[in-house]
Amino acid sequence: MLPPWRSPLARALHRNRSLAYARYLQLATVTPDGRPTNRTIVFRGFLESTGQLKFITDDRSEKVTHLHTNPWGEACWYFPKTREQFRLLGQLILISADSALSPPLQQARQQQWQELSDAARLQFAWPQPRQPRTSASQFNPPPPDPIVPVANFCLLLLDPTQVDHLELRGDPQNRYLYRLADAGAWEMQAVNP
Repeated sequence: MLPPWRSPLARALHRNRSLAYARYLQLATVTPDGRPTNRTIVFRGFLESTGQLKFITDDRSEKVTHLHTNPWGEACWYFPKTREQFRLLGQLILISADSALSPPLQQARQQQWQELSDAARLQFAWPQPRQPRTSASQFNPPPPDPIVPVANFCLLLLDPTQVDHLELRGDPQNRYLYRLADAGAWEMQAVNP
């Protein structure tokens, strides 16, 4: 059964679909020394029949190092047309080439790679992130195989345990907290904005 917050989030995505940047959201993780760090990422859909949100990342990125120390993250997403904010707190699951995870998750990784544009796939063939740039020619590698993901390509899943949905329209505004209970069922409560 899908979590109850997925429907309002899907509705916000649909109502803001004309805005290309509505697929962008911020993801915060925690560095090994306990400091918060934040970046903008692109929503790639939901893992089939779940409430897990899909993103992609390079296993050479800093966020991967953060996840090895602390797998928790929070995404914050604002939809300007409908004036809604979603904050999604949960564990981040990294599906890399050498992950010992279930075959369906490896298949999801491969499928996500195949759904990327050629330009998006090419970025995974670029040089090591955050290293000094030596020449522009480094950014003209041969195109990667469009079927088989490169080794550094990862599928990243956010598996929410808490969702805070704020509707900024209205007087008063509406706010709903969704929490995953110990028994695995979602609880929803309307709260003051």
